[in-house]
Order: sequence, then C-alpha cells, then structure tokens
Amino acid sequence: MSLVKAATAAVAMAASMAIATPAVAAPPHPFVFVHDNFQPASQAKGAGAVTYDKSLVPTSASVFIAEARVGGKGMEHHESPSGGAQHGEHSGTFVFLSLRGVAADHHFGIHVHTKPCGAKPDESGPHYQNTKDPKQPSTNPKYANPHNEVWLDLTTNSAGKGYSKAWVKWHFRSGQARSVVIHKHATATSGKAGEAGARVACINVPFK
Repeated sequence: MSLVKAATAAVAMAASMAIATPAVAAPPHPFVFVHDNFQPASQAKGAGAVTYDKSLVPTSASVFIAEARVGGKGMEHHESPSGGAQHGEHSGTFVFLSLRGVAADHHFGIHVHTKPCGAKPDESGPHYQNTKDPKQPSTNPKYANPHNEVWLDLTTNSAGKGYSKAWVKWHFRSGQARSVVIHKHATATSGKAGEAGARVACINVPFK
C-alpha cells in the first residue's frame, strides 16, 4: 500500500499545480495529466472533453485526471497468455479523477474506455479490460469488475464537486485505453455487471 500512497501524493501535488485555464499535457513517462472543460458533443473532433447531457455535466464543468504507472524495468511490459499486461508484484497503475461543476449530490459511474470520445456516446467503445471478456458487451462479473477494469465511481457534494481514485495491479496495453467515460448511474456489480446507464460525458486521456 505504500506505493499507492506515494502515487496518491504525486497526483495530489500535480493537481495542486493545475492552472485555472484548462489544458492537456503529457509530462514525461510514466505520468499522464489531463485538465479540461467540457465542450458540446458537436465539438468532439477537437475537444479534450465532451458532454452528452448538459443537465448532469454542463459545459461550465471541469475535470482533472492523472495516471501514474508504478514498477516495471523501464516501464516495459509483456502480454500474459490471457491477453492482459502483467507485471511484478509491486507494480501497477494508479488513476485519479476530480470533477467540478457537475450535478450536485449525484452518483456517477465512471470507467476507462478503449476508444477516443466522439460526437456520439458509443464511439468511445467498451470498457478497457486487462483480461478481455470473449463475449462483448461484457456483463460477466468475472471480467466486469474493478480489478480487471478501472472504475472511478464517485458521489458529488452539494457544490457539484467530487473525486475518486483507483489502483490496479497491471498496466494498460499501449494505445488500447484512450478515454474516461462518465455514466448516469452507479456501476452494477452483479446481474449485468459493469453497466452504469447512459454515457453522459467523455474525456480523452492518452493513457500510457
């Protein structure tokens, strides 16, 4: 857990340094930081973050996301027989997310997805999975769970602010995790596991 605490501290420091004007940056590997305001879906082609439901995620809202990769010689990775990227015992990926100006007192389901954001909600593809479910869309809790995917569910306060963090014991496969999608409801853990209702917003993130 000390590695997780260290990653948390690094991300918190980066968040405190985020400037007021939204921007997207790609600091030296193995960190990624994204800070942006949401734009209308019609502007998805050039926007860093888009909203599909302005009642829940208005264009005045902002988002900050950070990724920190821990462990692995030179941050290199290899594929496991199941298709997931595997690493040493003390390595993995830490993701932090903060929202401001979204709907107050609301629980959002939030996950890392495989494709960039588009003008249409479904263009961001399915959830990124370390071990891919052979049946898609994936609703099997064996695959659709917070250990095999990155879940960042959060509940906002009365001011429409909230944050969440996730730690997984693996690294993303290069180029296969491209966005974070905000869903309307909390993420289901049984039945149709991983489902969280309509996609209400999307943020492009160049995960390492």
